[in-house]
Amino acid sequence: MKSLPCLLAFASLATGQWIAQPQPVDPRQFAIMAWGSSPSDPEQLRLMKEAGLNITGFCRVADLEKVRAAGLWCFVSDKRANGYDWEKLPPDAEIRRNAQELAREIGDNPAVLGFYLRDEPHASLMPGLGRVAAILAEVMPGKWPYVNLFPYRVSPERLGTPTYEAYVRMLVDVIKQPFISYDNYSLVGGEMLDYFYTNLEIIRKISLETGKPFWNCVLANAHFNYMEPSDATFNIQAYATLAYGGRGIQYFTYFTPHIGNYRLGAVDWFGNRTATWDMLRRINLQLHALAPTITRLRSLGVYHYPDVPDQCHYLAESRFVAGVEMTQRFVRPPVMGRFLVGEFEDPQGRPYILLVNKDLNNSFQFRIRTKPEGRKLFRVSPYSGREEPFGREMDWLAPGAGVL
Repeated sequence: MKSLPCLLAFASLATGQWIAQPQPVDPRQFAIMAWGSSPSDPEQLRLMKEAGLNITGFCRVADLEKVRAAGLWCFVSDKRANGYDWEKLPPDAEIRRNAQELAREIGDNPAVLGFYLRDEPHASLMPGLGRVAAILAEVMPGKWPYVNLFPYRVSPERLGTPTYEAYVRMLVDVIKQPFISYDNYSLVGGEMLDYFYTNLEIIRKISLETGKPFWNCVLANAHFNYMEPSDATFNIQAYATLAYGGRGIQYFTYFTPHIGNYRLGAVDWFGNRTATWDMLRRINLQLHALAPTITRLRSLGVYHYPDVPDQCHYLAESRFVAGVEMTQRFVRPPVMGRFLVGEFEDPQGRPYILLVNKDLNNSFQFRIRTKPEGRKLFRVSPYSGREEPFGREMDWLAPGAGVL
């Protein structure tokens, strides 16, 4: 009988002792990115590294050496790569000259992951973006284009395609980006809206069919009527993305924008760390710890209970889990557990499950019934990254949290 490792988060009972911070993961394996302009200040770059980010965002050529010195990567934002009218491009020869000039300035700086081209493009812009991306790839092989897509709930008129799936496939087929990047902000009124999970379901399907990993750009500040950040909001966004097989988390935004009612980014309008910075670091260190295991796994399915969002799947379809009991203590009346389960296998065929608590307000004790009954559970520690026996008080999940 195969054993069933289970990814779990728990608090060490040993007081006064700390687990060494995990080794940073390479962004080409798992991206942890600040969405937005990269800073020029070396101290801010140092803090980004300390916060567990591995991609600073969109940087100037002049700041590349500072990014490299901080041990980070970025996508270069430069008019020679993205300063075009995407529907009325100049001749290829001019685009190629611009790319060659940019390549000479960049040299072989290892901090360059690729080039920022556009955020949330209409489908009519995709052919132009693809043409520039192809020339950049020809001049600088191995450097990635960066285009980020609209979320699922955007209308076909704004997308420029009849369906959202057709829109997403243009990123792969037309721009030939080696990863799928999209954003979805659905934290409202103390809950994660179902749009978030439906978007993950669609993106996961296309990712598996095309062989392209996906990065999810999630909410990391408060604005409009979105919720203010908490450990629970970071937990649910990161762990749900992992459960769906994601290979990157991007934060909108690390630096708080100076407009509207934007507030509580990791760094405020004056360059000071906020309470969100510590929340961001806590979830990022867990991502670094889990990434070596997660990146070896192949996604087999994702299942919800008891309510199933549009286009998603019931827990009854699971191949590894017969049921999950989620209970509370000292609560009147008790709250019913809501969760999702991501299922995986590693290259040796070992089964893995990732259980996520979808409730953003309540902790739950859980018990997993496996298929077949009686399989032995292990957990992958989200602090050390090591596989360990499952027992003691590991059977509790904080609001939004996940366990592998």
